[in-house]
Amino acid sequence: MSNTVHHSVVDRENDYIHAGYGLKSWLLTVDHKRIAILYLISITIFFFVGGFFAFLLRLELMTPAGDIVSAETYNKLFTMHGVVMIFFFLIPSIPAVLGNFLVPLMIGAKDLAFPKLNLMSWYVYNIGGIFALYALVNGGVDTGWTFYTPYSSTYSLSNVVPVVIGAFILGFSSILTALNFIVTIHKMRAPGLTWFKLPLFIWASYATSIITVLATPVIAITLCLLLFERLMGVGIFDPALGGDPILFQHLFWFYSHPAVYIMIIPSMGVISEVVTCFARKRIFGYKFMAYAIMAIAIFGFLVWGHHMFISGQSVYAGFVFSALSFMVAIPSAIKVFNWTATLYKGHIEFRTPILYAFGFIGLFTIGGLTGLFLASLATDVHLTDTYFVVAHFHYIMVGGAVMGYLGGIHFWWPKMTGRMYNEAWAKFSALILFVGFNLTFFPQFVLGYLGMPRRYYIYPDEFQVLNVLSTAGATILGLGYIIPMVYLLWSLRKEKNVGTNPWGATGLEWTTQSPPITHNFEKTPVVTGEPYVYQEEEKVVE
Repeated sequence: MSNTVHHSVVDRENDYIHAGYGLKSWLLTVDHKRIAILYLISITIFFFVGGFFAFLLRLELMTPAGDIVSAETYNKLFTMHGVVMIFFFLIPSIPAVLGNFLVPLMIGAKDLAFPKLNLMSWYVYNIGGIFALYALVNGGVDTGWTFYTPYSSTYSLSNVVPVVIGAFILGFSSILTALNFIVTIHKMRAPGLTWFKLPLFIWASYATSIITVLATPVIAITLCLLLFERLMGVGIFDPALGGDPILFQHLFWFYSHPAVYIMIIPSMGVISEVVTCFARKRIFGYKFMAYAIMAIAIFGFLVWGHHMFISGQSVYAGFVFSALSFMVAIPSAIKVFNWTATLYKGHIEFRTPILYAFGFIGLFTIGGLTGLFLASLATDVHLTDTYFVVAHFHYIMVGGAVMGYLGGIHFWWPKMTGRMYNEAWAKFSALILFVGFNLTFFPQFVLGYLGMPRRYYIYPDEFQVLNVLSTAGATILGLGYIIPMVYLLWSLRKEKNVGTNPWGATGLEWTTQSPPITHNFEKTPVVTGEPYVYQEEEKVVE
């Protein structure tokens, strides 16, 4: 049962928020919780910058003619949208914000293993962001977020260099965070917290960190090679200089497909925590869920070639990558089935976090099933570079990763701030997001099936109705993202304090006060029981 006692004045003076009010105390903090809040602010800014580019794209696509921006400007808009959203929001969002805040709390530690390195990772993130924003205000970049060569390395006249430098620097931020998580999870778990007593969010954070450490150096080296060719004329990727552009694609996708799982596995961890809490049941098949997370991380390194079915790689390689791409769906399906089994006959309370979990499960399932069309050689040849790919990608990344991120923010917001948000507005926002998302991206499946290519700013008249629907959905979706900003900030000043555990959840993070004290726990907790032990008849204390 949750503790509903309000914080005393002494408690509030000792929590991490009130440990020092000055700006300097925040900018020089080594408290993992404060660093998570700093990341939250930075990442939110980049999210709305990337979202603004997307809104301009949808405005342009309302009409068949290119009557708002030029072709060159349109190329820059979708490039900067992709660069900002993928590199500066999706990849770091859950690890940097929720992971930073929760990993020590969930394993009973006082902080991450390397607190100063953690602060450094935030500064590195912002330095990389400065380079990207410099390119933006100085005219943008038009290569697409994939930086395909030889256009990016030789022929583009836009600001390729600062954007590539920014992405290169950002990789170090991800690696530092991942190393911190790996060491912390290995070495700083509370007594009795064995591997198969860990929360599934910790399993997800661990798997994501492994992918990040192994894959990110590959993209860093690739971007360095691109810069060498662009700045020094070294023939690496440009055929005119004796290079091989297919080599760039192999290197880029060897990183970028595992990066898809860097974005989605943390959301899977979040949804696992939310589903078991609001179903009031143990997670179904806990060990299978843990193994499935690790299997996804392993298979993620073996399927990059399905992005290159029409690039000129051999048919035999395409067949192997196709088969492996179907196999990676198996652990993903295990997770969906186990979430569903956990919900079955559960005592479900329809609070805001579980609504985001429902949205995640539905949208991620659609994204996963449509991915099978792209994993098949026969259909991918026709669907590649159409809006079908755009829709599939966004059902996974926005419908999956962003739904998981927002579900996690709403689930742990009372723990992070000690305040509860307005539940009615939060439920309304979750509904708006779900409706707006489907109205935005489902028509794009149809557009892709009909043959509309992506990255074109003009299109035949017969595609206009579906594009208008998509733009209308994007407007609703944008509103759904703005509303949480309002009520979450409002909750900091106007909503009531909550107790230690307002959801009646299990887990070590719910045993300390809200917001947590500076060193998380008064004394190191000792774990004796199994994870996710709920009494199904228990009612959540209001």
